[in-house]
Amino acid sequence: MNDRYDAGYGSDQYELVGYDEYGQPVYRQIPAQQQQTYDPYAGQGYGYDPYAGDGRQGTQPYDPGRQGPPSYDTGQQAPVPPVHDTGQQPVTPAYDPYGTGGQAAYDPYGQAATSGRQPRVAEQTAHIPQQAGPVGETAGPRQAPGDERDYHTEQFAFVEVPDGDSEDVIDWLNFTENRTERREEAKRRARSRTIALVVVLALVAVGGAGYLWYAGKLPGLSSAGSKGGTTTSAAAQKRDVVVVHLHNTSGGGTSTALLVDNTTTKQGTTVLLPNSLAMTDDDGTTTTLAKSVGDDGSSGTRDQLDTVLGTNIEGTWRLDTPYLQNLVELVGNIDIDTNADVPDPDAKKKGEASLVHKGKGQTLSGKAAVAYATYRASGEAQNAQLERFGQVMQGVLRKMSSDSSAATVTVQTLAQILDPSLTDKDLGTFLAKLADLAKGGDYKTALLPVQSDGTLSAQTSSSVVKDILGGTAKSPSADAAVRVSVQNASGAKDNTDKARVVLVNGGYTFLEGGTASGTQATSKVLYSGAADKENATEVAKTLGLGTGAVAKGTVGSGADVSVVLGQDYKPSSS
Repeated sequence: MNDRYDAGYGSDQYELVGYDEYGQPVYRQIPAQQQQTYDPYAGQGYGYDPYAGDGRQGTQPYDPGRQGPPSYDTGQQAPVPPVHDTGQQPVTPAYDPYGTGGQAAYDPYGQAATSGRQPRVAEQTAHIPQQAGPVGETAGPRQAPGDERDYHTEQFAFVEVPDGDSEDVIDWLNFTENRTERREEAKRRARSRTIALVVVLALVAVGGAGYLWYAGKLPGLSSAGSKGGTTTSAAAQKRDVVVVHLHNTSGGGTSTALLVDNTTTKQGTTVLLPNSLAMTDDDGTTTTLAKSVGDDGSSGTRDQLDTVLGTNIEGTWRLDTPYLQNLVELVGNIDIDTNADVPDPDAKKKGEASLVHKGKGQTLSGKAAVAYATYRASGEAQNAQLERFGQVMQGVLRKMSSDSSAATVTVQTLAQILDPSLTDKDLGTFLAKLADLAKGGDYKTALLPVQSDGTLSAQTSSSVVKDILGGTAKSPSADAAVRVSVQNASGAKDNTDKARVVLVNGGYTFLEGGTASGTQATSKVLYSGAADKENATEVAKTLGLGTGAVAKGTVGSGADVSVVLGQDYKPSSS
């Protein structure tokens, strides 16, 4: 590599004078008087002369047989002192690869270099960044021995190198930002949906609680005996009540029940009324429910029940046993849980197969249903037969149509004579409502608790009279008539009813005393106090018993006089 920068043919010449503070080479322009013109024919040094042999000094003849290039004697080179620029920066002398030491160097174009030190021309110094430094030197700044420099950051220029992946990075950042925004938006929507759901559930809960409160179904706010409970008082509840009297046309006797539709609590109930229920007839005489049905008919009994129970009965349904049999067959038989084996009343011999078998889920035809509803085993109280009648009625309601029109057709098909206050349509509509409640499990049967004297107490009847019927018990005064309790020990079950009729007709209050476990030969009329001795004597005369039957003894609860019918009792003589 030459010591000079040759910019081109015929142009200015530059030579390396050193390196600046950044390690870049510094050149200067060679003055014009120092530049040598190229002369191919000048016989200088060892130049080549094609016209060898002309005797010129300093040339060598061309010898074609000589091999290799001509030799050059560079000789010993003298040391060249360093050159300093105006900034007192030591400048390294021009690099001479041939060691000429400032002598004329070989120029392939025949141009001889000027030997010796050249004066520095500061104004002609040029900086060519593209010019690389001398071979073998590093790109860093060249320093003289012992010269240490302190570089500062402001001396360096930082160039931002474009990144080829910048667009990908930007796209990735945009994607990440968009995904984050979508996640946040999804979270916001989820929170909004959660809040909306909570609000809806709260509204539903409040609405449901309000409905239950309005319908009277909130637990803890109910009145005893009502369906699901209600905040409405028992007396303020709306009820539809119809009384039904079952007349046993073959065996005699009646059974009475109240059919109640509580339209406020949506609950249906059959209230069974014992025949011993004490009532007061039109003339103020104390009587029983059984005697009232037989003597006063439907209208009189209905009014008396309203007085005793504080109800408002809308109509009376007289149901004779043949009509009950037809009703069961019209609805397609009934299924109930029977509690006794019932013999066939038409059986000619004893010991034949029972018409009704005891068990759960027994299917009863019309005839079997009548037999079961009127059956009363020996020694049983009348309430046992009354409960069987209630089972049959509830079974009929479960099988009857819930459509008022269809139920009305069923009633009309019976062709029975109803009370003028209750038409076929009214009874059909009423039974259809009860049928719907019975099918939905909102129907029950309750027995009116009656004391031994036939009266009602506030404690025993509140659950039925107050809660189910919404009334107030108003039993006849105890002083109205002498209360007589009758127990049958004669062995003939009909003697009790015959004695009841005689006593009621005599102005006494009849109390059912049941059937004794065994029979007695003689009858007894007992009193507990001296004040009741006269009453006991009058009772014995009324029943056709002698005064010898009157004695002091234990009297049943609620009764003034107790009668035990023995085998000597002859109803015909009374």
